[in-house]
Order: sequence, then C-alpha cells, then structure tokens
Amino acid sequence: MPPASPPRHGFSASTAAAVGTAAAAMVATLPGRTHGLGLVTEPLLADLGLERVPFAALNFWATIVGAAFCLPVGWAIDRFGVRVVLAAVLLSLGVVVVGMAGLTASSSVIGLPTPELFFVGGVESAVVPLDLFLLVLLTRGLGQSALSVVSLALIGKVAGDRPGAVIGVYSFLVAVGFMAAFAGVKAAFEQFHADWRTVWAAIGWVLVGFGVLALLFVRDREQCAAGAVNATGGTTYSLTLGAALRTPGFWVFGLATSFYGMVAAGMSLFNQSLLAERGFDRGTFLTITTVTPLIGLTANLLAGWIATRTWLGLLLAAGLLVQAVALAAFPAVSTLPQVYAYAAAMGVAGGVLTVVFFTVWRQAFGPTHLGQIQGAAQLLTVLASAAGPLVLAAGQRAYGSYAPVVQNLAVVAAAFAVAALLTPLPTANAPREEDPA
Repeated sequence: MPPASPPRHGFSASTAAAVGTAAAAMVATLPGRTHGLGLVTEPLLADLGLERVPFAALNFWATIVGAAFCLPVGWAIDRFGVRVVLAAVLLSLGVVVVGMAGLTASSSVIGLPTPELFFVGGVESAVVPLDLFLLVLLTRGLGQSALSVVSLALIGKVAGDRPGAVIGVYSFLVAVGFMAAFAGVKAAFEQFHADWRTVWAAIGWVLVGFGVLALLFVRDREQCAAGAVNATGGTTYSLTLGAALRTPGFWVFGLATSFYGMVAAGMSLFNQSLLAERGFDRGTFLTITTVTPLIGLTANLLAGWIATRTWLGLLLAAGLLVQAVALAAFPAVSTLPQVYAYAAAMGVAGGVLTVVFFTVWRQAFGPTHLGQIQGAAQLLTVLASAAGPLVLAAGQRAYGSYAPVVQNLAVVAAAFAVAALLTPLPTANAPREEDPA
C-alpha cells in the first residue's frame, strides 16, 4: 500500500497570524542589514568624522563576528520556544539601535584589518571608534543573524510538511514589508527632514514595542508533539544538527543558497557601477532597482505554489540555472531590452531561491531541532553576504572589468544546479535519527 501524502497546511487564523508575525520579524532585521545601515551611513560618517574605508572595515568584521549569533539563538529556540527568544531579541536589538542613535565621538578606538588585505600584500589597519564597532556588531548579530533565525524558525514550525504555499506568502510579505520600511525611512528624510539620529531612534523604539507585543501575544505553535503521527503512520522523527550536517543535502542547499546571497550582496552593492560598465546611466540603475523587487514578489508566490508540487532539488536547480544564464549573458548586455531581461531573470532567480531557502530545512530535516539547523544555514548566508562585495571588487580590480568575474560566477551557479539535481534530501518517509526522550 503506498504511503499517504503528508498533511498540507491551510491558512487558518492562527497560521495566518504566525506567518504575519514571522514576516514582521524578518522585516525588523532592517537595522542589522547592509541596506538598513546604508540608509544612515553618510550622515553617520559626517557626524562622527569617520572615513569610508575604516567604516567598511568596521562593517565587514562586525558582520563576520555577528554571524556567530546564529548558532546559540537556534539552540535557544529549540530549548525555550520562539515566543521568549523573539521577544528577547527584539527588545535587545531595539535597545542597541536606540543606543546607537545617541552615539557621540569617542576616544576609545580599535584597529581592524581592512578589506584591502584581500587584494594586496600585507595588512592595513583601520582605526575606528570602539563603541561604534560594538554597536554595529550587536545590530548585525541580533538583527541579520539572530532575528533572521527566529523568523525562519517560526515560519518553519507553522508551515507543516508541505510548506510551499505558506512560504510563498511569507516571502511575499517580507518583500512588501521591506519595501514599505524603505519608503517610510525615505519619507522621514525627505518629507519630514528628520536627521539620522531621530530616524534610527524611532526604529529602535518600534522594535522595543514589537518586542513587548511579542512577549504578550505570540504563542509557540509546535507542529511536532511527542507521539505525533507522520505520513507513514509512525512516530515523527527529526534529524539533530549533527546528523543534518553529515548529510550532503544540507551542504548543497546551504552553500547553493548562500552562493546566491553572496552574488546578490556583491551585485546589489556595485549595481550602478556594473551597469555603467555596460554603458547604462543612473536612470537605468534606479529603474532596475525599482522593478526587480516587484518581479521577485511574483516569483515568490509562484515558487511557493510550485514547491507544493515538485521536488525542492529541481526548484533549486531551476533558480540557479536562471541565475547562471543571467550572469553569463550580462557581459553581452548592450540594449535596454537586454538589461531589463537580465534584471527580470535575476529577480526570478532571487524569488525562487529565497522560497527554497525558507522551505527546505523543515521539510528535509524535521521540526524538532529546526532552530539549530536553520541557525547553521543562516550562518553560511551571513558569511557569504559579507564576502560578496569583496569578491566583486577583487575580481574587478584583478581583471580591470566585472565581466570575467561575473562569468566565473555563472559557472559556479551552473555547477551548484547540477549538484542540486544529483543530491537527495532526507524525506518524511526515510529513517531518521529519533529524538531523544
């Protein structure tokens, strides 16, 4: 008798509330992300009298060290539940952001190796304010790392064994939330003429308020109670973090999605320069920046629907192949239709690969140790995103053009696509390491 299909999750009121909370938590990572910090970088540098190269070194090392927050927060989620950890991280991040808004010039400094050490012989040191370094490190660790893991764990626990539709909606809400947040900050600067400290402090207090609400109203929703029955009629099993790390599937999916993040981080930071090399002006750059997220939104929903009907390895391979074709073709782009086609392909790849990253961990490794497994996966993505700008900058410096490094990245994307097709994942019906009592 063939095994029954795994249960699907509908959008009950509690599921919808959890999806909204998880999406809001991901949007709340904004002050801990490069794009969020970029909103106040220029006035912050002017206010504190700091040069760009030292600040770049500060940001790079804060991101690298902050990635370490991924693993302990994953453990804490599995031990204490999402509600407590979500509230604690939000409150802590809010306090840090408010504190950063009140930062003044400091005599305490720290020397950091600059990213230039990757390009030339020897080590150059940048002297930066110690308190600014610690505060940026905490925003990275609590925001980009810890809060991202909490959001992913929450959506993983409510999405069920076939989470494609739920993840598609979650991805869509996250994208819309970030767009709304950027629009709000833009309005604060341009319409209300607020300074960076006022904007940053307001973001911090919103996070504190969100943390209080999370503590009062968010409820843990475990999908895998002891003795639950899975699709085969037996006990539900889950892989531990150690067991997951011993599977090829974790590394193929983790490294492939992290590779996408690395490319996205590098190309988004240098996108205007990349387009200028192909002969396009700032207007084209701004148009693409506006249109690409909208394409990604559509791809989020479509990929979420497809994820309920196909193997995730195939979906991952498809996203990577679209990315590989776009990267390979980029050095030949010379007309507006071509550049828009390139942007559309990158938007589709981003939407598909984002859904795959949000979906795979629960589906492949089970819910019991989901926080730790997603923490390890998020650690890979944070490290990759920190390296992305360096890879693009180093390649452009070495070749005198972005074209060769972009084509090399296309080859890597294609190789990951092949690996995705050849690598099996643990399935709901496969024997797994039973959870300890």
